[in-house]
Amino acid sequence: MLTHNISLDNKSISRLSSRGLSLKALKDQLEHELELSLELWRAQGLNVIKHQGYYYFDTKFIPIEEAEFCIVDIETNGSKIDKHQIIEIAAVKVKNRQIVDRFDSLVHVKEINPHITEITGIKAEDTKDAPQLKEVLKEFRLFLGNAIFVAHDVKFDYTFISKSLEKIGLEPLLNRSLCSLALAERTIVSYRYALSYLNDALSLNPNAQHHRAMSDVLTTYGLFLLSLDNLSDEIKTVEDLIKFSKEAPRLKRPKFDPLLDREE
Repeated sequence: MLTHNISLDNKSISRLSSRGLSLKALKDQLEHELELSLELWRAQGLNVIKHQGYYYFDTKFIPIEEAEFCIVDIETNGSKIDKHQIIEIAAVKVKNRQIVDRFDSLVHVKEINPHITEITGIKAEDTKDAPQLKEVLKEFRLFLGNAIFVAHDVKFDYTFISKSLEKIGLEPLLNRSLCSLALAERTIVSYRYALSYLNDALSLNPNAQHHRAMSDVLTTYGLFLLSLDNLSDEIKTVEDLIKFSKEAPRLKRPKFDPLLDREE
């Protein structure tokens, strides 16, 4: 995601999130002057700061409880960005575990495959009065700001939105991201980690309507809070959390599905 959208190699990106990157190492890879590059990145949701002579993602120093997370979900009329588009997008901003803002919109589309309608319940006629994709994405980009982008299986949502922004002539996303599925695998014991399964197992969202954007966002919010409850006290900052979600050992799954026992 970020790796493909920023003019830095993987090693440098890793150093920005951990030990810091020297001025020389940073400048050697930039396409523009340093201050311009930092400003452009900031406009794309990524804030790089100088600390004791080295450069870091600001999230290296932001405590989890002070950070702004944006939990996002999209519905699309297909999985291929070159052929399909977003038909619904929703998000909530979370700070200190509380929802502080919401974004929710259908997106105008001329055609929706019957299979997609069967999954989501969204028909093309439902979107006839909805705003166009360009308008919705511009508003969402402003809503997201430089918050940490959170989603269940985050790569799909992040990449689809980022490439959609490029299709309408805007810059791709550079926000730091966090996968709620990967985090759950390391904080919650479950037989499966699909969002619908976790909701059934953990009662995260009593009014869940799976495959509708805001409903899935609220389910993911409940999952995110539960994961935070189960974190070690050693995980203090946003970058600690991101690293943990990628590198910590996954918890051992039960051999049998407890929901089947519950049904019996």
